[in-house]
Amino acid sequence: MDSTICVCGAGTMGSGIAQTAALAGIHTILYDAFPEIIEKSRVTIEKSLSVMETKGKISNEQKQDTLSRIRFVNDTNDCIADVIIEAIVEKLSVKTGLFNQLAEVNHAQTVFATNTSSLSVSEIAKGVLHPDRVVGMHFFNPAPIMKLVEVIRGEQTSEAAFNTVYELATAMGKTPVKCKDAPGFIVNHVARPFYLEALRLVETQNVPVEVIDTLIEASGFKMGPFKLMDLIGNDINYAVSCSVYEQLGNPARLEPSPIQQQKVQLGELGKKTGKGYYSY
Repeated sequence: MDSTICVCGAGTMGSGIAQTAALAGIHTILYDAFPEIIEKSRVTIEKSLSVMETKGKISNEQKQDTLSRIRFVNDTNDCIADVIIEAIVEKLSVKTGLFNQLAEVNHAQTVFATNTSSLSVSEIAKGVLHPDRVVGMHFFNPAPIMKLVEVIRGEQTSEAAFNTVYELATAMGKTPVKCKDAPGFIVNHVARPFYLEALRLVETQNVPVEVIDTLIEASGFKMGPFKLMDLIGNDINYAVSCSVYEQLGNPARLEPSPIQQQKVQLGELGKKTGKGYYSY
């Protein structure tokens, strides 16, 4: 793929997306407003690629070529690309503000893809200067490993913009699925009971989280719900649960768990903070 992409947000997800794109041969700009986060991202990507090299999944040449395709920047004026992928905080005003800022320095055909997992793509687009160029591109954590990418069509998304993002996901070696804009899209809508029923067992039956995870994994799942929530981040998982719950009219079966709410309030977000349902 000859085009250039720019990933905004150099956290776990943004770094993973940038690594995946660069490994697939795509010239990638990785932006974050904070220099220390950019430097941490650079180290993380280098370590990740080194692990792949050690395991024989890529050669040293592929590793070096991948790193050479990633340009790390702190200035939005450097964020000029054919596709912008934002992986920043889950706040609508912040996402629309970034897209509008980047629209001023990019060409008229630049596509803006949001990696939101809980916000409406159509609502994000409404606040953007060119709503027809806004598409949902929802990756799953960890982005370099998980194959699925939801490509979401908002109410005003153009066919050209949608196809561009779908083709980009394919070029990155992913398995894209087409979605309409709806609460939780496909995966997060379907997955809510997986997390919420497990949390209710802890809340109402006092079942240990380790027992639930062990039983779920014994039935064929690669990871139990509590290990998975710790990997995703309890703040992100809880925010998605709240968003889907509110957008669907507050159905009792999807009411967010007070146990997870407390974890978020205590800062016990999972692997990224060293403690969640487990200690790391």
